Amino acid sequence: MLKIEAIFRPERVNAVSSALLEVGVTGFHYQNVTGQGQQAGVEVVTGRGGHTTTRSAVSKTLLVSVVADDKKDEVVEAIVSATRSGEIGDGKIFVTPVSDAIRVRTGESGDTAI
Repeated sequence: MLKIEAIFRPERVNAVSSALLEVGVTGFHYQNVTGQGQQAGVEVVTGRGGHTTTRSAVSKTLLVSVVADDKKDEVVEAIVSATRSGEIGDGKIFVTPVSDAIRVRTGESGDTAI
């Protein structure tokens, strides 16, 4: 099993959700986060005078899902195709191994729990 965490632009949530459902991934959650990566913030215009400031924390969405090992490439490609604009700030995907998963309701573990 693999845990896939993807950080991307908030406006892409619906596209990513649809892409995951198309490849058969129904279990995932997402949350709104703020942070700084290589983008190092954005310039924002404030006030009536057009004063610009740099905001170091940028709004992003963090999506988390646990999938079977053989779905990795398919899931990663679905996320990439739904989020890529070719501009800085498109996001990152992190893939880490999961040693076990347990479904609380039934006590099932391993791949059957996901």
